[in-house]
Formats: sequence, C-alpha cells, structure tokens
Amino acid sequence: MTLEATVGTSVAPARVRQLWHLLEPLHSVLYYAPEAFEEAAALGYDVSDRWPSYFAWRAAALGPVGAERVTSAFYTFSPEKVARHVPAAWEVATPADVLAGRLRAVDRAYRTILGEELLASPGIAEAAALARRAAEAAPTAGRPMAAAHAELPWPDAPHLVLWQAATILREHRGDGHLAALVTAGLDPVESLVSFAAVGAAAEATFQTRGWSAADWSAARARLAARGLVHADGTATDAGRALRAEVELRTDELAAAPWVALGAEATARLDELLGGPWLTIVGSGLLPSENTLGIGKV
Repeated sequence: MTLEATVGTSVAPARVRQLWHLLEPLHSVLYYAPEAFEEAAALGYDVSDRWPSYFAWRAAALGPVGAERVTSAFYTFSPEKVARHVPAAWEVATPADVLAGRLRAVDRAYRTILGEELLASPGIAEAAALARRAAEAAPTAGRPMAAAHAELPWPDAPHLVLWQAATILREHRGDGHLAALVTAGLDPVESLVSFAAVGAAAEATFQTRGWSAADWSAARARLAARGLVHADGTATDAGRALRAEVELRTDELAAAPWVALGAEATARLDELLGGPWLTIVGSGLLPSENTLGIGKV
C-alpha cells in the first residue's frame, strides 16, 4: 500500500489521499455497525434507517447546535434533511450522552470485527500513538468539525484512541474539502452534481443527501451554463479539470498532519493499519459505493 512521500517539508498529494483511504473505514464503522445501531436504539433513536443516528453521532461534538450550524458544517446535505434530525436529536439524548454512546458503539464494533487479540496487541497501541500524534498536529483554524473533535478528551483504550484520531483526521480533511469546494464556486448541491458527473458514484447514491429532483436539475443547469457538464449530466473537460483541482487542493490542505508526523512514522502507521483495514473492508460492513468517491476518484 505504501506510496513514497516527497522529501523535505511536503507530502505528495497522492500519499495524503491514500492515507485518507486507509483511515476512513476505521472511522466509518460507526455509521454501519449493528453495535452502533443497538447503542443508538438504547439512547432512544429511531434505527429504522441510519440517518437519525448518523446526525446524532457526527454532530454531537459540536454540542446542542441547531440545524443551520449543522447544515453549514456538513455542507452537502439539504437544509430540509438536516432540519428533520437537528435539533430534535438533542431532545432524545444530550450530546454528552451521544458521545459516550458512540465510544461504546465503536468499542463493541471493533471487538466484533477485529477481535480481542488484535485490539490487545502492541501493534494497535503503536498505531494509536502514531495516529494520535498526527491528529494532534492537525491545524484546526477555520475547521469547525476538526476543532470540535480535537477538543474532546482522549479515551484510554488504544483502539478507541485510534478511532478518535482517525475521526479528527477525516474531519480535518473534510473541512478542507469544503473550503476547496467553496473556492471553486460549487454550492452544496452543485458539489454533488459535479462529483456524480465525473463518475464518483451513481446519482442515486448522492440522493441520500436529501436534495429534490428540482434542486438537482437546477444545479445541473447552473453547471451547464458554466460549461462544466454536458446536457446528459456528464462532466465536460472543464468540469473534470475543476473537480481534479478541488481534489488536489483537498489533498494539499490535508497534508499538515503527515508532514508533522514525518515520512518514517507515517510509513510505519501505514504498515500497522494494513491488516485492520483489510479486515474492515473485507467484512462487507461498509457500502461498496459512497458519496466520498473512495475507489473512484
């Protein structure tokens, strides 16, 4: 899995993206594991679909915030979808209770997927320490989701430290990605339409973000007027170039933790996480297609 980092004070964008691909599954078990739905149900959330618990799990670090702040921080979700779940989530359980519940959920899910022996191994402890070093080096200025998670106390168990570090790092990257989208002049729904246009995932996958058919069509028309998509919704050369620029800028903005960790320690973390990554991805727990475009872009 190892790609070579550039020398000096930078890290190759491809390397930064690869590290995200490595860490994202470790974080995302929270949204799909049966143990997470059980913990959400115990808190009182409707688990007939994943969205009530998703919004609670992910937004809890922000505190008892309202829909406007969550819509801003999550960006690509429609305001209407967010408003169906926030601030109602805090009437079911407090953010503090949700944060405790999600650690219980991850603890149980990791024990099921990865096994007790691996979680107690020196390798997991070493990986957790390295990932924490990277996460603590992530700059949080202008990054509300990363900052909210960076303020949380660290858990004691190494595998939970690893999960929390992966969460800080993915939210740090996500905050930077939103900055890149805004700089590119892509509003929330245009961001999804343009990503679907380059084949990151099927349009149906992006429809989980809650935008109506009219919203989607209007965004496509705006992108077409800018010469970014064809009439059939596929990206033009200009559209592909703009999305490539967004992804490159995202990688660049996500590099600081890995520069701070250093090439040798980063390579060691890569080595240590290869096995757990394969186990989680191979478990079939996570969807094969997602709105992040992992494996496609």
